[in-house]
Formats: sequence, C-alpha cells, structure tokens
Amino acid sequence: MNYYQTLQVNPQASQAEIKHAYRRLVKQFHPDSQTEKSSHERIIQLNAAYEVLSDPQRRLQYDQQGQNTPLNRRYRRTATAQQRHQAKRTRTPNPDQHLHKWLKEIYDPIDALISPILQSLDEQIEDLAADPFDDDLMADFQDYLQDCRRTLEQAQRLFRSQPNPPTVARKAAHLYYCLNHILDGLEELDWFPFNYDEEYLHTGQEFFRRAERLRQEAANG
Repeated sequence: MNYYQTLQVNPQASQAEIKHAYRRLVKQFHPDSQTEKSSHERIIQLNAAYEVLSDPQRRLQYDQQGQNTPLNRRYRRTATAQQRHQAKRTRTPNPDQHLHKWLKEIYDPIDALISPILQSLDEQIEDLAADPFDDDLMADFQDYLQDCRRTLEQAQRLFRSQPNPPTVARKAAHLYYCLNHILDGLEELDWFPFNYDEEYLHTGQEFFRRAERLRQEAANG
C-alpha cells in the first residue's frame, strides 16, 4: 500500500495537508455517513496510512525505506541541517560538559514545562463537558489553551537554543516530536469553540496521548 496515494496527497505534502486530507476522506468513507462511498475497509486503510504519515519520525523512516516515494524535501533539508549540527558537535571541546549542560539547561526545563500541559487536558475537557455552551466555561477553556501555547513556545525556544549532544540524539528526537505533537493537538483543540464538533476534542486528546508516549520515551532514552 502506498500511504500517500491512500490519503490522496503527494510525497511533499505538509503535515497540515496530510491531516486535512485524512479528515476529508474519513468523513467521505465513514460507515455512518450513509453514502454509497461508505466503506469500513477504506477507513482501516486511511487509519493505517495516517498513523504513519502523521508521525514525522515514522514518515521519514517510511520515505527512506523506498516505498515507491521520493524522500520528502522537508526532511532532506532537515538532514542537511543535522549534518551541519553534527559537524559543530564534533568540535565541542568537552563532550561530557556539553551533555551535562544540555540536560540541565534544555531537557530538564522543557520536561518541566510540557508535563503540566499533557497532564491537565483531560481535566479541562471534563470541566468543559459540564456545559460546553456556557460562556464562562468556554472562556476558561480558551484561556487554558492560550496558556498552553505560551508554555509550548517557551519550550520550543529552549529546544532551539543549543545544539543537541550526539550522545542523546535519540532522546532529543523524541523530545522534538513530542513538542510537534503538542502543537498539533493544540491546533485541533483551538477549532472546538468555533463549531462545538467533539471530533476536534478527541483528535486533540489523541495527539496529546502520542506526545506523552514520546515524552516517556525521551525520559527512558
């Protein structure tokens, strides 16, 4: 199965384009849509494709394995940037000192910033569920999302402030994808106040669950 063809996007599609294509096709083929195109098997195929292409790390691996698709241009640029960073790292005079500095000044503060974001969403949604049409509850929910965005931006700035030591490349990669998934989740949640479609809440929660798994992998890596 060619996942790009399944989602009807080209291999250079952005993450946002992949997400929008998935949404459009799921609504089109969902068995509850009561249309001639509804297909449970098609939904399974769409979910399998989206599971891989929505995760930047798994998408990169899929592209590199030669699944009849060229390597995504975005990741070629990323790979080139990583090579430049790697060249800089090899010139670091004291690798152990660099590692300790990165863990203390980058990893630990970022983990402390994002943990409350990931742990508070379910409680926020539960509070909102009492009455989604209550103006005060919705205002509190939107304030919560704004606070999360500000905290996430701070974490992203921290992550970019220093090159990652090569000895923690795996930990840094998991942390990077964790931050991306939090951002994707917040973008989904931001749509809920405009149309009260609970799909955005469920999708946002799923992005946060994936982000939490990545955070745990970063802690163990």
